[in-house]
Amino acid sequence: MKNILQLTGILILTVLWTACESDYRPMSVGQVDEVFVVMDSTEWDSDTALAIEETFGKGIETLPSYEPTYRLTFKDFASNEDLDELRQYKNLIFASPIGDDDNVANLIKAILSDDVEERVRAGESFAFPLEDRWVRDQWVLILTSNSDDELAEKIRNSEESLVGNLMQEEFERREYEIYRRGEQTEISDSLWQNYGWQVRMQHDYIWTVKEEDAAVFRRYLPENDRWIMTWWKEDVPSADFIDDEWINATRDSLLEKYMRGEREDSYLTTEYSSQRNVITKEMETDNRLTGFETLGTWKMTNDFMGGPFVNFVYHDPATDRLFMIEYGQFAPGVSKRRFVRQFRTMGRTFESDSTWNTEADPVAVSQP
Repeated sequence: MKNILQLTGILILTVLWTACESDYRPMSVGQVDEVFVVMDSTEWDSDTALAIEETFGKGIETLPSYEPTYRLTFKDFASNEDLDELRQYKNLIFASPIGDDDNVANLIKAILSDDVEERVRAGESFAFPLEDRWVRDQWVLILTSNSDDELAEKIRNSEESLVGNLMQEEFERREYEIYRRGEQTEISDSLWQNYGWQVRMQHDYIWTVKEEDAAVFRRYLPENDRWIMTWWKEDVPSADFIDDEWINATRDSLLEKYMRGEREDSYLTTEYSSQRNVITKEMETDNRLTGFETLGTWKMTNDFMGGPFVNFVYHDPATDRLFMIEYGQFAPGVSKRRFVRQFRTMGRTFESDSTWNTEADPVAVSQP
């Protein structure tokens, strides 16, 4: 939300409802990774439609096989009844040039104030997120500009902010989904008390490795094996040395030690392939921590196995501590997108005790 508002440079009129006791409207319908794109049917082959497909529907580069970032369904409406049905969906994009004279364009102009419409025509704004516009737990994005070509260009140039806004909304939704069946607070409490950090732990992970500076948790199912590998280091005064090369070299060293295969000399390692990418990005955090997220795929040395991983590195300047948490999966034949999004959500629940070991003398950091 923050990035989009900075991008457009304006806060438009938004009906703000909160999911509290006073909001009796129904919940939105649809899946969290499904987006309905509302455009006039004559524009479904336009440059704007293609730009939306290339951004929100872009193939995920860090999964073993093709899966889109979001599943897109294009819709139009010809009556109030059609529009009422659309208004129930969880994720909606309304897109049209501001000067068109069709149902979608007219709806967009009815939602935007005169001042905002002037800014659109001046080329100053084009993207407007609305939260809980018609029902609870709803994300709506208005995309409009002076022409099809101009709007498509703005969408492509703003891919990271546009998609990132919806992705952040999805993480918040998935946190409820992940832990609604139960949560092992005793594990989180033990990590906090004994090691000074914690993440929220799903109900059926088992603690399989417990060392002074590392722990591994496993959620084994025959067709969907998942794990969490964690490691931490004291006396790390700065995060300046952290980059993608250090993260992956450290990961591989830890994987070789803790994530062994059944065959002799087999262990997990990063997969580097022209077909898949390993991507590291620094995270925006709401607290003092510096964070990095790495997504990619792993492979098993001396065996024919592989799958996705999500790795987090956090540095706490208040305690000079460094943390690595990696989530992985082996699930042949199972769609990976949903589970990777779960991993990305779970890793964002990380917390570090700001009072932990504050008297330690800083020393040089090295790879494990």
